Amino acid sequence: MLARLLPPGPRRSGPLLAALLTVTAFCASDVVARSHPFGPRTRSVNDLGNQYLPFHTHLWDLLHGRADGGVLFNWQSGFGASFLPDLATYVSSPFALLVGVFPRDRIDLAVYVITVLKLACAAAAMARLLPALRPGRWWAAGLLGASYALCGWTVSSATYNLMWLDGLIALPLLCLAGEWALAGRRRFLGIHIVAAAWTANFYTAYMATLAAGLVLLLRLWLSGLPRGQRFAAAGRAGLTTVLGMGLAAPLVTVVYFGSAHASPGRFTGFTPVPTQDLLARLLPTTYSFGSPALFVGTTALLLALALPFVRSAPPRVRAGWTLLVAVVTLSMQWGPTQLLWHAFAAPQGSSYRQTFVVCALLVIAAWHALSYGPPGRRALAAAGALLVLTAAVASRSDLVRPLAWPVLLLAAAGALGGLLLLGRTAGRPPGTRRRNLPAVCAVVLLLGTQVGEATATAAVATRLRLGHMDDYAPWGQRRQQQAEAVAEADGWPRYRTDPGREQTVGNDPLTVGGQGAQYYSSHTSDVLLRSLTALGGGWTSGGRSLQSLDNAVTDAIFSVGARVHSPPDPHQNWFPQDGSAVTVTRQDVPPLVTVRPAAAGPSAFGPSPYRNQELLLGTRVYTVPRLTVRTGDGGAPRRAGGDRPGVHLDALPAGTTTDRWPTITARCAAGSEVYLWSPNFAGTARLADAPAGAPTGRFRSDPVSKIAAMQRLGTVPASGLLRVDLSPNRPSTVPDGAVGCLDTARLHTAVERLTATGATEVSVSGGTIRARLPEGSTGTAVVAAPRIAGWRCATGDASRVPAGQYHGLIAVPLDGTSTRLTCVFRPPGLRLGTAVGGMSLLAVALLGVLAAVRRRRGTGPAVEDGLYKRA
Repeated sequence: MLARLLPPGPRRSGPLLAALLTVTAFCASDVVARSHPFGPRTRSVNDLGNQYLPFHTHLWDLLHGRADGGVLFNWQSGFGASFLPDLATYVSSPFALLVGVFPRDRIDLAVYVITVLKLACAAAAMARLLPALRPGRWWAAGLLGASYALCGWTVSSATYNLMWLDGLIALPLLCLAGEWALAGRRRFLGIHIVAAAWTANFYTAYMATLAAGLVLLLRLWLSGLPRGQRFAAAGRAGLTTVLGMGLAAPLVTVVYFGSAHASPGRFTGFTPVPTQDLLARLLPTTYSFGSPALFVGTTALLLALALPFVRSAPPRVRAGWTLLVAVVTLSMQWGPTQLLWHAFAAPQGSSYRQTFVVCALLVIAAWHALSYGPPGRRALAAAGALLVLTAAVASRSDLVRPLAWPVLLLAAAGALGGLLLLGRTAGRPPGTRRRNLPAVCAVVLLLGTQVGEATATAAVATRLRLGHMDDYAPWGQRRQQQAEAVAEADGWPRYRTDPGREQTVGNDPLTVGGQGAQYYSSHTSDVLLRSLTALGGGWTSGGRSLQSLDNAVTDAIFSVGARVHSPPDPHQNWFPQDGSAVTVTRQDVPPLVTVRPAAAGPSAFGPSPYRNQELLLGTRVYTVPRLTVRTGDGGAPRRAGGDRPGVHLDALPAGTTTDRWPTITARCAAGSEVYLWSPNFAGTARLADAPAGAPTGRFRSDPVSKIAAMQRLGTVPASGLLRVDLSPNRPSTVPDGAVGCLDTARLHTAVERLTATGATEVSVSGGTIRARLPEGSTGTAVVAAPRIAGWRCATGDASRVPAGQYHGLIAVPLDGTSTRLTCVFRPPGLRLGTAVGGMSLLAVALLGVLAAVRRRRGTGPAVEDGLYKRA
């Protein structure tokens, strides 16, 4: 397939040059920024460290047979989660398989190599597309291919969302498929390209498909073909798209249904950026998270601005491409079309994920301006004036930093000088020294300008991201110690091993092992979110990143028999280091499958997580005392209402002594364990006069995207009077019923009862659970896993039916005669997607047979100059 995309001869030179320029500039930018792997600064910012690296690590485990679960189900995250939607969203790209050849502790390097390869392929694909649209110079195709691959969207957003880079590759390839449909050629290769694009990353493939459709419509308008042939070409393109998407349906439908059952997240409404910010992002070295990064290099921008004034180009070409760029750019600034670009789902995070489409159109417009010969002085003067106007408006934006001006001036001088020098060679005879030397100098100047400003822009983006986003350390001693502790304690499926409350990234179980509550994905199930929140769990990222809950009762409920305890991650500096080491605690827990009495009727979770835990456990084990909350001066704090009820506490000034901290006082039985549940508290909490080694509760929350998890603070002193000292670091609230005192003896009795009546044997294989129950078991068998959509269960030899639920967990009614329980997971949408994929495959095969018959009869289409003509 690659050989067909890169035909022999000079047409290969452009893609190879584009790939070389891209790799050189991108790696040079990391050298300048001192970023991994060329320096000490981590690349793992935001979701790259929290999501994508862990999922690539899990893929490594799958490839090497070390994962708990399989392609369909992941037992390590969220107490059991559907994995196929995550695979299709994060690691379905063919490039992702390269992680398997790297050591497991070098996944950071593997992902960097994959990123570089994707950028090189995107550059080569664009350099291959441009001559297919209109013949031109191979070095110009290489130059503009690199400017596309290193556009602002790439260096600002996509290099740490590396799945999106598959869309960067897909867009020019889909446009190539449109060209083949227009010419009546390579139908099956076009179908395969569509299928590969939608399989690699359906999200950006959707945007790329829309963009390719717009490009094809413009090409049909410009082609001059009769109306019937235009409709035929459009039909061929539509059929190619439908069949390609059909082949990818087994993954696409699973992602769709996975999103339908996912946590809704927390989204903000779309607000278009001001004009000065929009224009500022056309300039080099500008950066922000929430604006469209339109930078494509000054050379490409000048050429695109010059296109309307290039008289050698037909008026329809000038008008068509200029209008398309303008319309698509404006569509990013209007709410309805913004939703259309994002498949009618508001994105959580950056609102301009389709920016690479505008960058591609700018590059294509630049190609058309240059393919008709170097623009004349008038055209360049007009383009230069528009560039000056753009810079003048952009200068009012805070996104333009001082470095932008010298870089822009140097780039503009290099681009204008190179284009003017190139124009002077246009009328001279080919092969002469008077033509060759200026032409070579012009090309070298243009290429150097492109590499230089792309390097500077990428380096600035890399440095500024570290100041604007959370970042995470690469694999090191901390995670190595955690992984060794988990491996030593692991007893799955007899019990779970939780990698710990003090997380390193949002998907610790995927990186260091174990089977915990932690899970960060776009497909985090809503039932898991609601269940863990009701039990006192914490989360970030608007509810899509669930945290471990270090609690003896929930450990018993979810069969967590071993738990790793680590000091706070020194890379984060959220809380001071306490000098502790990685340790493991163990406790006796019931098996993964337990037997409960038949429910008398439906009962929902209430407002108290302590009572909700008791509801799942089946036994009263907590005392929830009345509280007295006082501010640092001994006064009563004011009450807060709304969605953050309780008493309000202000943030303490830096250096406040402990005797001025707010306090909570209450009475409980001596020796019971003290827990504090305060989801909207940010800071630390600890028992007053606690002995050395007593835990300190560390809480992180904010009003929008985070709530804090319940924390264990120690044991009630012999007096029965407990006092909790609070140190809020931001405005916080403490709810009524925040303190719970756990009777550990009662909990131990409850665990013994559940163990005695629970499964005597449990086995897990992929997405299948099998359990053997005691003779005569009646009531309800409860599997300690969230009841997400896709579970079907049966007892004995009965047929499997959709599983019931027991307060969010998998539940199966028992009749007292069967001793065998089987539950099997199948991702929702897989059957539908497989059926659609099968029909598409059959249709492709039939088309292949028909094409073979037509070729044998000599009635197939002939092709000349890229346009369909009758034989």
